[in-house]
Amino acid sequence: MKEYAYQLKMKVRDYECDLEGIVNNANYQHYMEHTRHEFLLSAGISFAEMLEQDIVSVVARVAIDYKTPLRSRDEFVSCLNISQEGVRYVFHQDIYRAADMKLAAKGKVDIVCLVRGKLSRCPELEEKLKTYYPQV
Repeated sequence: MKEYAYQLKMKVRDYECDLEGIVNNANYQHYMEHTRHEFLLSAGISFAEMLEQDIVSVVARVAIDYKTPLRSRDEFVSCLNISQEGVRYVFHQDIYRAADMKLAAKGKVDIVCLVRGKLSRCPELEEKLKTYYPQV
């Protein structure tokens, strides 16, 4: 497994599975969102505080590749790295089945900020995230 800026362990719940006994594809997006939120909290970023400053972050694009299915009660590790491309904050997210560390899903989520109603870079967010960007 490669290095990540953040990792979160979770467990599949029965109700997240399809009739086939595998995690429904939509739930991977929930796992990734929960991981992003926990990461941002750990980095000192509060959505409530951002909103008070009239800064709204929104998902602009999600792409997920499904590799190995997760099943009920599987433990897994949801990982992320982050980079910045112009006004987009790009989260590169991978989910691994904990038992054998097989890649279950690979995602790329683009987030943008509306600062006082206008799409733009967010210096407040960039300051807190810059230490997590890949070093070049």
